[in-house]
Amino acid sequence: MRAHGVHAYIVPSTDAHMSEYIAERDARLGWLTGFTGSAGTGVVTQDKAALWTDSRYWTQAERQLDCNWELQRTTWIKSIGLWILEAVPVGGNISLDPFLFSIDTWNSYSQALHGSGRTLLPIETNLVDQVWGDQRPSPASGEIYSLPTAFTGSSWQEKVAGIRQQMEQHVRRPTAVLLSGLEETAWLFNLRGDDIPYNPVFYAYTLLTNTTISLFVDETRLAAAARQSLQARCPGPLCVELQQYGQVGAHLRGYTQDNVTVWLGTEYTTYGLYSIIPQEKLLEDSYSPVMLAKAVKNIKEQELLRAAHVRDAVAVIQYLLWLEKMVPQGQVDEFSGAQHIDTLRQAQEHSRGPSFQSISASGLNAALAHYRDGTTDITRTMHWGVPTPLQKEAYTRVLMGNIDLSRLVFPPNTAGRTVESFARRALWDVGLNYGHGTGHGIGNFLSVHEWPVGFQSNNVPLTAGMFTSIEPGYYRDGEFGIRIEDIALVVEAQTEHQSGEEPFLTFEVVSLVPYDRNLIDLSLLSPEQIRYLNAYYETIRARVGPELQRQQLEEEYRWLQRSTEPFPLGSAATATATLGTLALASLLSALLTGLQA
Repeated sequence: MRAHGVHAYIVPSTDAHMSEYIAERDARLGWLTGFTGSAGTGVVTQDKAALWTDSRYWTQAERQLDCNWELQRTTWIKSIGLWILEAVPVGGNISLDPFLFSIDTWNSYSQALHGSGRTLLPIETNLVDQVWGDQRPSPASGEIYSLPTAFTGSSWQEKVAGIRQQMEQHVRRPTAVLLSGLEETAWLFNLRGDDIPYNPVFYAYTLLTNTTISLFVDETRLAAAARQSLQARCPGPLCVELQQYGQVGAHLRGYTQDNVTVWLGTEYTTYGLYSIIPQEKLLEDSYSPVMLAKAVKNIKEQELLRAAHVRDAVAVIQYLLWLEKMVPQGQVDEFSGAQHIDTLRQAQEHSRGPSFQSISASGLNAALAHYRDGTTDITRTMHWGVPTPLQKEAYTRVLMGNIDLSRLVFPPNTAGRTVESFARRALWDVGLNYGHGTGHGIGNFLSVHEWPVGFQSNNVPLTAGMFTSIEPGYYRDGEFGIRIEDIALVVEAQTEHQSGEEPFLTFEVVSLVPYDRNLIDLSLLSPEQIRYLNAYYETIRARVGPELQRQQLEEEYRWLQRSTEPFPLGSAATATATLGTLALASLLSALLTGLQA
């Protein structure tokens, strides 16, 4: 830092593609701090250092950081900026690697420091890499392969044609689309790799123009069939030209010398690449047209994801039965439990390994929402003893939130953030809450967290064909944690009336594992919630039961039958039914009115 005249250096937790999960080679923040959470920012000055992270990781950070580091319990860039202004004198330089920060993040730092007398100075030489030296892990070398047609539903040529059609129809008539997100290139060309643990992607950029396709990748790693697929129509507009990964900047600089317009998504493009393109030649959206197309699954992809969840339910049911036997005997711990469920999943047909490091947490460790640095696409919380009244109430209210959002019917083009509070209402009623998002999109043999689908403010409106998780929770630090997470497909709702040209929407839950009966307080549930639960259990029996029998898992089949017995519609919940329905209707009405206003 002294050699470069730098007074503060900002270190992010991401890579050059704004990936949520990163390869060990890109884990600069983890190497520097010891903190292994997936989200955080570090700042180093000449005499102190601090780490910012969100509430999911506060407990983890306290355990992992040593006394050199201050823990800041927020992720607001404004907070980071204020800390820097106190630590760096007027005239000082604040530096970062521009190829590790998104456009929006760069702009936020620039705004936070504007007029302060300090300079935000990009340095392309990464200072952490210089210190890391030859101990830094080597670049990925695994094979990049084609995904079989049976697992895609569309050829890459069809996808390219669809994106080019969007380019032609756009009022700005862009001449090229720049893809920086690893999922974007993998999805577009139906290719997969293993550069990042638990995510079947590979390091690459794509520049798709009206007449050419440039793929920036280590071509020595392409499988023969993948190379043949990409270059079968050469020369021509469907010929993929292979270029070195590191040449994307130089190529982009040359391309933008002409009369062109480059369309890109700001969420996944780094400031380093963005700054190469002259402003008048840019077409910016939050997400590229490829990211939006990928979010809506075709019929084949929907079928594949439904089938995958049936097989996954078999593995999870095997696991829960095993835990039911082992936990009371004290013969299982968190680590062996995670190993066992990974083994069970691996045995299922078409399994290509876990989509993240399995979270297996008990007791006070379950208070960490992301205990082993990952988020599963299904979460079940179990209790094999006598739950306390608070544990039982909290679990039931989390379940109520899951049900209320899952059974919701809503207008087309509704933003996820508009309906997100349905998952929290039952907790809010008694002053409880959770500190993480309510859901995220999920890929078709891609990342377990797939943007831009979900319930946050920067997610796109919900559309039929999108998959999202629904995952309310409650965490009491140092005592216990609860989360109930399902994956749901956005589908057209069958309604009595139709008020517009487009039908209303709802969710079809595709996760198929029963909840823990030992933790459900039926007196808190409304009759509508119980009916929904019983209908869900009928679906589980109908879809998972035959697969358990096909695999000759008779003990698991009997466990499933016991665990999905219908709940009685008792009188205890009747008093809350009318009020609960009115409250839900009033809440949705208020939220939609506010959105339209």
